[in-house]
Amino acid sequence: MPLEAAATQSMSKQHKAFLRKLYLAHLMDDDRHNLLSLNKLTGMPRRTLQDSIVAFEDIGIRVEFVQDGSRNNAGYYRIVTWGPISSAWVDTHVDEIAAIIGVNASSEALV
Repeated sequence: MPLEAAATQSMSKQHKAFLRKLYLAHLMDDDRHNLLSLNKLTGMPRRTLQDSIVAFEDIGIRVEFVQDGSRNNAGYYRIVTWGPISSAWVDTHVDEIAAIIGVNASSEALV
């Protein structure tokens, strides 16, 4: 089902959660992000971000936290592998995904 058609229909929580994971993985693949930068960029609550990142493995995306400093939370997330997901497809549809999950994709350029 095309994203446009899915957006006009009632979308399940699971589908939105899946799209949220794709969007976050896209952000992490494009730049170095931690929870704070992802929160500022997306407006998503910290707990939602944490839950989504932990659940990446559910859809085959492997992510790691790269320690970059002496503090435990000093660092950034890095996508190790997209698994069965096509990162090129996500890149092509990122604006549609952002609209469906309620995130302003154009705010990416502001960070």
